[in-house]
Amino acid sequence: LLSDDATDFIGIAQTGTGKTAAFGLPLIEMIDMDNPNTQALIMAPTRELGQQTAQQLVNFTKNNKRLNVEVVYGGAAITNQIKALKKTTQIVVATPGRLLDLIKRKAIDLQHVTYVVLDEADEMLNMGFKEDIDEILSYTRKDRSIWLFTATMPPDIRKIVRKYMDAPKEVSINTGEKINKDIVHKYVITKTAHKISAIRRFLDIQPDMRGIMFCRTRRETQKIADELGNLGYGVEALHGDLSQSQRDSVMKRFKNRAMQLLIATDVAARGIDVNDLTHVFHHTLPDQIEYYTHRSGRTARAGKTGISLAFINPREGKRITELEKKNKVTFEHIEVPSVDELRSSRINSWANLIINTKVDHQAEDILNELHGQFAHLDKEDILKRLITTQLDHIMISGGEEADLNETQGASEKRGGKKGNHRYFINVGTIDGLTKSDLIHFISDISGIKRKYFGEIRLQKNCAFFDVDASYDKELGRSFKGVNIEGRSIRVNRDDEGNKRDRPSYERKKGKRRYKDGKKEFSGRGKKRR
Repeated sequence: LLSDDATDFIGIAQTGTGKTAAFGLPLIEMIDMDNPNTQALIMAPTRELGQQTAQQLVNFTKNNKRLNVEVVYGGAAITNQIKALKKTTQIVVATPGRLLDLIKRKAIDLQHVTYVVLDEADEMLNMGFKEDIDEILSYTRKDRSIWLFTATMPPDIRKIVRKYMDAPKEVSINTGEKINKDIVHKYVITKTAHKISAIRRFLDIQPDMRGIMFCRTRRETQKIADELGNLGYGVEALHGDLSQSQRDSVMKRFKNRAMQLLIATDVAARGIDVNDLTHVFHHTLPDQIEYYTHRSGRTARAGKTGISLAFINPREGKRITELEKKNKVTFEHIEVPSVDELRSSRINSWANLIINTKVDHQAEDILNELHGQFAHLDKEDILKRLITTQLDHIMISGGEEADLNETQGASEKRGGKKGNHRYFINVGTIDGLTKSDLIHFISDISGIKRKYFGEIRLQKNCAFFDVDASYDKELGRSFKGVNIEGRSIRVNRDDEGNKRDRPSYERKKGKRRYKDGKKEFSGRGKKRR
């Protein structure tokens, strides 16, 4: 199709479907090597994608010394780019903003351009380059061919087609069939406020993992990177507020495995090509379903498997269903690692660190000096003392204890997860309770482990909680006759509850006052049966 000199073309396809080769190879064939003027212009949304495209074109023509390709983009010295463009340059790859600067400085002439490629056109429009593209095209000849590549076809793309293109030929690739089959798609449900804690647990439990985490905004990206970095994790941010030298430095460290996780916006990650990534994390799902393909495709390359893990809040379950339907994939719901799993992982990591540490020759001398001091201790005593020195790292602090998993949310049928029953209890926030307090309290009384609890809805005067249906009898028996400071604690199946089940109290100036004069409940208190 692209071998026709007068062809306008629309290609609808995702990243990773071979677009650069699709337009690059025929474009090279169209170039007149004896003509020193710029004959082809490729516009890309980001410097990374521009650099990657230019490098691929150079690779295609490495045996042709007569064809020159230059890439220009913001964030780098414009004087060096002006100098480079003074040489014979048949193909220019550019980001729109920097290209306009060069045009206005008369550093580039587009009058001889016969082919314009708009790569990832939808992304350029999302970034606000519509006016820049219009102005740039006004500097090109009217009979040039436009090859437009996009993942989606929003109205603004159709406007460009109608305004600048003449009966374009269109090819669309069924993206649902292009999802890498080696990617395992998973998701966890947790509150937005708990996402960082949940991500930490996955990083802790899989210390050898390496991947990219996607966020929606620059501010969110930097905030998360700072927070995780301050906690000692090997992470860095990549977003549009970084200078080119900063971005190059971050990417160099990432490629050299100097960090575990790169935290990036969708735009900044365009054009990144790094192998051996085991994971892609989605801190927030993208607004456009097509972007999920872009993101997840960063892992499972070169025949290897990879994991794409989305962190969603309880109200986003429908988004997973949409992704499954659109991309013809299946998502597995997994739990955020538990406290026990996290503790076990930390113990194993510490033990493996000791086992795999090479003994330094100086250790022998120090050991001889310590023999006398340790003579009264056996091996087990020494190990116990070593473990004690690591307790701050191994043990779970109060802030880490919470079960970070949530159920599907309000849209799910009453009762939460399948197999759960919902219960009412006559205590609430007015009693000074938090969700963690409530779970501890119910677990202490009933003996039901915390992992069997689901969604908790804590209200002012009462609370509702989901628990595995197999524990109905335990709950019923456990709370019979339970009193806290003389007050009867009542637990009922929510669908059995009625006004007679609820505590009898009157309100006066915001306080709970019981008709029989019983004391207010505060915290978990002291229980007696």
